[in-house]
Amino acid sequence: MDGVTENDISHVIEADKAHVWHHLVQHKPFEAGDPRIIVEGKGMRVWDATGKEYIDAVSGAVWTVNVGYGRTSIADAIRDQIVKLNYFAGAAGTVPGAIFAEKLIAKMPGMSRVYYANSGSEANEKAFKMVRQIAHKRYGGKKHKILYRERDYHGGTIGTMSAGGQTERVMQYGPLAPGFVAVPHAMEYRAQWDLSGEAYGERAAEAIEEVILREGPDTVGALCLEPITAGGGVIVPPVGYWQRVQEICDRYDILLHIDEVVCGMGRTGTWFGYEHYGLRPDFVTLAKGVASGYAAIGVTVTTEKVFDMFKDDATDPLNHFRDISTFGGCTAGPAAAIENMRIIEDEGLLDNTTAMGARMLANLEGLMDKHRVVGDARGKGLFLGLELVADRTTKEPVPEKDIAAVVADCAAQGVIIGASNRSVPGLNNVLMFAPALIATPDDIDQITDSVDRALSKVFG
Repeated sequence: MDGVTENDISHVIEADKAHVWHHLVQHKPFEAGDPRIIVEGKGMRVWDATGKEYIDAVSGAVWTVNVGYGRTSIADAIRDQIVKLNYFAGAAGTVPGAIFAEKLIAKMPGMSRVYYANSGSEANEKAFKMVRQIAHKRYGGKKHKILYRERDYHGGTIGTMSAGGQTERVMQYGPLAPGFVAVPHAMEYRAQWDLSGEAYGERAAEAIEEVILREGPDTVGALCLEPITAGGGVIVPPVGYWQRVQEICDRYDILLHIDEVVCGMGRTGTWFGYEHYGLRPDFVTLAKGVASGYAAIGVTVTTEKVFDMFKDDATDPLNHFRDISTFGGCTAGPAAAIENMRIIEDEGLLDNTTAMGARMLANLEGLMDKHRVVGDARGKGLFLGLELVADRTTKEPVPEKDIAAVVADCAAQGVIIGASNRSVPGLNNVLMFAPALIATPDDIDQITDSVDRALSKVFG
């Protein structure tokens, strides 16, 4: 907190309490206490307004700061670019926009086009609009339905909430947009059928096909899924699932939209989560880790086949994709993304993510032997979850207040972890971890040791 006096901080806190409306927070408690104010970050660590140091195990609380805090090379890249050209509307091109698109597509065989926006929600909205316009251009408007999965999350706009599989996230915001249809989740730990392993994975995929047949394949335009369900509980789909999903989409001519807003840019140990499963998506949406939070950026990536559906010589002036994202024209985002990608490559962060993820998962699995309250440890790369249950046999979830108590105790120890909250009724019982891809063995052990102590304190 160099250069910030105690009086300055007191003013900041009062200004925040008086004027800032925080995300996902009930403000009533601030009448008697202060909000957390984060003032500085370096590497894996941040400092609050009181000077307290924390190791950040969730990369900015929402899985974003993939390469860690304080990267001067990204700040320099942004500064140099915005002094030269800070913005021009996306109807024209810019140097960083072209260069980042080229570099991104080089890592995505089968994909070819990048549409710029400024957030994950907006990137997903663009894909939904593309699906709807394709339905009108090619199918008389009929093939317009978009399927989404229970427990998945795709954004906070009315459109993306309409494709939201987390009931508590959409409560009180209806009526939602029509034409979005849920398919069953693929969470083997809470299996809907008396099956396991590959048999469960195939059955969960077949449940998607059942929805398609019920709705009518000629009405379904796209299937939108996270490669690994994120806020709904860090759910890694079982073996056999993704292969069948791809087959089903191919069979019924349904566009496959993979939402990589969380998993993309190295979070799971590969550039994109879908790479683990050999998928051939038609849309891939990215945000969060694309620039590690140094600048706002979201992208909708498509195949040339999708792009060509909007490119024709017809005289109808409505045939092209009639969309604009004002701040998709900011050059800071792609400039930051280019340097972010270089850091991931040059520092070997994909390999580090795989190694540190394996260490962290082993540590979390080790907690099962010590704490009966741990029902399941799961994840891929540096994206992991620990599900807490009151009874391992019945899998009864622990109350959400106990999850909050664990998170609070870790924070008191100087470790910021995450948790599912106000998402899935009765099932907000998962601790979540997404450390920066730069994490060291000591970082990983400090995080899991703090969870060990917190579980002992909260549950005895």
